[in-house]
Amino acid sequence: MKKSMILTIIFWLFAIPALADSTTVVKQSQFGVTQTLDRLEGALKKKGVTIFARINHAKGAKNANLVLPPTQLLIFGNPKLGTPLMQENGAIGLDLPMKVVAWQDSNSQVWLAYTKPSSMAKRHSITINKAIITKMSKVLNTLTNMAAGVKK
Repeated sequence: MKKSMILTIIFWLFAIPALADSTTVVKQSQFGVTQTLDRLEGALKKKGVTIFARINHAKGAKNANLVLPPTQLLIFGNPKLGTPLMQENGAIGLDLPMKVVAWQDSNSQVWLAYTKPSSMAKRHSITINKAIITKMSKVLNTLTNMAAGVKK
């Protein structure tokens, strides 16, 4: 029993960091996939952010006679922030509007992830509008922490 518990702890110590890389933020959620994104969507709407789409990947998989654990993607943005970035370099439109994905893993744990705005800025050589990137990063961190039930 002790050995299996130690192996489980070691697995999670290595597995969780592997979920993220230097361009992605991954957070463990205390809620189900739907509730996590419902919480995020509500908070975004209160901030005046436009919700462009919500995609249920698991439902799409089911329609294709495939199985996928609960997985949903929320696409949202604020043209007042995104437009200046696209004026600086239109290629950032590949990454905008912002996207957050929530999924359930094989252990029924729910995760939430998004691309770091700073990574998008670096990838698309955004240099003039760094204050926008900083603002996006702070807001995303705060709202995704709330949506996932992360206490920070």
